[in-house]
Amino acid sequence: MVDAVAFAGVVGMEGARVATDPLADCVSAHGAVAHMTDTQSENVSAPAAQQVIDRTADKMAAEGARNGIALNGSKPPRHNQSQSPKQVVRAADLLEPVRSGLERVETRLRSADNAGQHPAHNATHNATHNGASLFAPLSNAFLTLIGSGGKRLRPALALLAAEMNPARGTLQGTPDYGRVIALAASVEMLHTSTLVHDDVIDGALLRRGAPTLNATWSGGSTVLAGNYMFGSAAQLSAETGSVRVIRAFADTLRVIVDGELRQLLDRFRFDQPRESYYQRIYAKTASLFCAATEGAALLSEQPEEGINALRSYGYHLGMAFQIVDDILDFTSDESTLGKPAGSDLLQGTLTLPFFHYLRNRPNEAAFVAEIERAQTRAEMGDAAEWQAMVHSIVQELRTDTAGGSAIDAARAEAYAFADHARADLAIFPDTIYRRSMLGLCVRLLR
Repeated sequence: MVDAVAFAGVVGMEGARVATDPLADCVSAHGAVAHMTDTQSENVSAPAAQQVIDRTADKMAAEGARNGIALNGSKPPRHNQSQSPKQVVRAADLLEPVRSGLERVETRLRSADNAGQHPAHNATHNATHNGASLFAPLSNAFLTLIGSGGKRLRPALALLAAEMNPARGTLQGTPDYGRVIALAASVEMLHTSTLVHDDVIDGALLRRGAPTLNATWSGGSTVLAGNYMFGSAAQLSAETGSVRVIRAFADTLRVIVDGELRQLLDRFRFDQPRESYYQRIYAKTASLFCAATEGAALLSEQPEEGINALRSYGYHLGMAFQIVDDILDFTSDESTLGKPAGSDLLQGTLTLPFFHYLRNRPNEAAFVAEIERAQTRAEMGDAAEWQAMVHSIVQELRTDTAGGSAIDAARAEAYAFADHARADLAIFPDTIYRRSMLGLCVRLLR
């Protein structure tokens, strides 16, 4: 356990509830997708978007500065902020209060192929298969996929949220903590399985610069490996022993698959409403954040108000997280992304920066017709024009012109979602766990 006073000095932040921002028409946290309406969006000018960014970022920066947190460039580059690296709190520092829990999650993930099997079954199974509990190629692939994970943000959210009930006190060191570990592992396993299927759908051969399973296995075999991981995630969810957690897991899986189908069917649909984007990123990202925080609230026996608040926090943080990721797809370089900038657009997945860019075009209908013609020629084997158009759009989005204002507008929405996430925590007492969750609202906007 970290020293509470020392940790408070690093990441302490105010969590006062903020007024609803006019940019975000957020609806109930019970499954409905919060979004900015078309009417509101059309009335948001680039200066207005910049004001939202400045107002929220300045508030977060001021709070963080009092306690050692720096945004480190999360405001638009035009501000030319200079901040010392020593001021920046790493994500690893924010997760320090649950470090031991994350180590247990890692162990649980790596042993998931044996999870839940009856000892007698294990004995027969091992004898039949010469001690191997899983088909060797699948076992090796499984361990490689688990070992290639990122910072384990989703399980960390589950572990942090589980400590937010003052009536229960800390769960670490109690018998119930094993159930929280199972939940955290199930969410991470479910996330990893969706990445495996994504790589098949996208034909991706690299992820984070490393070869995907899809690069060495056939598409069918890779899909089956992803299915195995879905099953493992469900098994881990069942180990929580909570019917409500299991139901939430099943609903999350349904939402994810629905979102994947929508994304496939919406590819290269340049006339689709922006509402479809919010539905997709809820399904793709925010639903898993919700599963982590809501499931932890249930296991820690939060009252309904606490369950709703933590689910809402997961929703808003997940939406902000994905919007930032979609911005980076245009503004970062290949060495950082592990793929060329603009890859989502090149593959037909329309994200928030592109929707704002399209709205800013002088003649949107004519421009859509032009890019549709280029994309049709690409489907017929002549991709040069389409690739050139995507490259041109990326360059415009990186400049402080129409494209730049599109990035600012998208960033403003990310800030609005993050601000809502911070507000969701207002009902909880000040603890190192709450401070970490508040700090993530700042850190993930970088």
